[in-house]
Amino acid sequence: MNDTVRRCLDDLESRIDPQEEEGLLGQWRGFFDNRFAGDIFSPRRSRPNPPRVDWPRVRINQALDDFDAMALQQYGGCSQALASGSGMMLNVRANYGSSIMPLLFGVKPFVMDDEFDTLPTSEPLNDLDAIQRLVDAGIPDVNGGVGEKVWEMGRRYAQIAREYPKIGRYVYIYHPDAQGPMDICEVVWGSTIFYALYDRPELVHALLELVTQTYTRFMDAWTETVPFRAGGNAHWGFYHKGQLMLRDDSAMNLSADMFDEFIRPYDQRLLSAYGGGAIHFCGKGDHYMPRMTQMSGLHAIHMSQPECNNMEIILRHTVDQGIKVLGLRREVAERLVAAGRDLRGQVQAA
Repeated sequence: MNDTVRRCLDDLESRIDPQEEEGLLGQWRGFFDNRFAGDIFSPRRSRPNPPRVDWPRVRINQALDDFDAMALQQYGGCSQALASGSGMMLNVRANYGSSIMPLLFGVKPFVMDDEFDTLPTSEPLNDLDAIQRLVDAGIPDVNGGVGEKVWEMGRRYAQIAREYPKIGRYVYIYHPDAQGPMDICEVVWGSTIFYALYDRPELVHALLELVTQTYTRFMDAWTETVPFRAGGNAHWGFYHKGQLMLRDDSAMNLSADMFDEFIRPYDQRLLSAYGGGAIHFCGKGDHYMPRMTQMSGLHAIHMSQPECNNMEIILRHTVDQGIKVLGLRREVAERLVAAGRDLRGQVQAA
């Protein structure tokens, strides 16, 4: 670590108040244990705690190529959470974008120009023969793509956690963005996968099986470096029961029956393997929500676009069944309460 990283970590360590963080964790655990009695769960720390040193601003592309810069970027988010007095958990990750898993399958990386300050992605194959070759080749080396960077960053976070006791206890190292099986398949295959759901379903299932096995090997490798905490973990600052935050962004394009066939079985295997967790999705999800919430080990959902959804359907199959909704926009939650909708103490909003 360079001197700037150490100076900033010293600052963060000095500002973490164990009583404050234990109290905040207690609020989140109470929420997940159904001990929150209000309408909208919005925890906060009791006071802002601003930094005592200048934290440098780190751009995404800089962090992609420099482990010290990645550490400053991620722990800088923790510093901001303390400075604002927010109720989000302190957490960091190996922040290499949403194509960490697809890159294992040989897709070409696509890094955005620095001016956009946006995480990288990748270019799809859109080639049936190439997909068949992937399936025939079997599980790829999880050190491929940016895998080596992910493991090294995990090791560095683990070392920091050992050197700084309060950071080690109160800053969660959450798992990299591994997406979900169908999302990975779409990014690797490309948009022509949606034709293949009808024309080549057996090949889609073969790729899903390969991706799910690769996901398991990848996550097992990650937890050898950074073991999951017992009971629950943080992700994007949210605390949730279980270990995983799966992504089902591709699901908006599928019918409920297709969700049952091409998404739910593979998601369920991962939730069952890692003690459950939460699922994020973008876009419209009300049409498959009754199928998603049948999965065991699903403790919460995170949706980014409530305006695309019939929220009554969403709520009927989440909060009414004890499944939490995380990160709902405040104005949406307040509008639902004002309309007389009982959120049953199951909705978190900033």
